[in-house]
Amino acid sequence: MKKLAIYCCLLFAVMACTDSDEMEYEIYLVNGESLYKQNCANCHGENGEGLRNLYPPLKDNEHLKNTEHVICIIKNGASGEVSVNGQVYDQAMPANPKLFNLDIAQLATYLNKEFLESDEKVEVSEVLEALNNCK
Repeated sequence: MKKLAIYCCLLFAVMACTDSDEMEYEIYLVNGESLYKQNCANCHGENGEGLRNLYPPLKDNEHLKNTEHVICIIKNGASGEVSVNGQVYDQAMPANPKLFNLDIAQLATYLNKEFLESDEKVEVSEVLEALNNCK
């Protein structure tokens, strides 16, 4: 009985401890969601549904698959026409120059999870590299 109690305690302790990478990923998601609500939801919608014919949805948006492009748009904004699911949108997206590289990494990670159903974590080093290559 004593061994069973010790085993249960050890099992509980192991289950309660979360891997540091997993914890960091969860922090990225929480912070990314907050950043999305502060900076993106007004135009793209709380659930990424877009805003009528003005701003494109992020749900089922193939453009999100190009992480480098997403990073550049988040930081520098975009103008011109973009087609999403057969609908053309031509409203400019404002730049977000006040966002730190970590903010962009967390936001891009959240976008991956929420709208691409991908667990890909975007690293700050990827943000730096992408920003250096923005056209």
